[in-house]
Amino acid sequence: MTDPHDAAAPRLRGPLVPVLVTGPSMAPTLRHGDAVLVRTGGRAVRPGDVVVAVFRSRPDLLVVKRAVRPQDGGWWVRGDNDLVADDSRAYGVADVRGRVVVRYWPRPGRVRDRRI
Repeated sequence: MTDPHDAAAPRLRGPLVPVLVTGPSMAPTLRHGDAVLVRTGGRAVRPGDVVVAVFRSRPDLLVVKRAVRPQDGGWWVRGDNDLVADDSRAYGVADVRGRVVVRYWPRPGRVRDRRI
């Protein structure tokens, strides 16, 4: 198991961090090329939140997924696109680095949670 505070794991610096979404795993909520702002502090993550996380089994990979449930001190996360399984089904538990709060490009708007 990877230490969630390992220096080699990707980090987000600042209270609001811009992140570019790549790939189709979060469609239709977020699409490839969407730019979002991620809050690294604030309220605790809840099931249904869209988050930026690092899989313990892939500490070099920063991903945007939906938090499903707390598990083993981290989170079980899934993409919104059921046809893409590059989430906890493939990589296991993830450590959340921040919560997506708004999409600012190309379709500005809040990124809503979805109760799971």
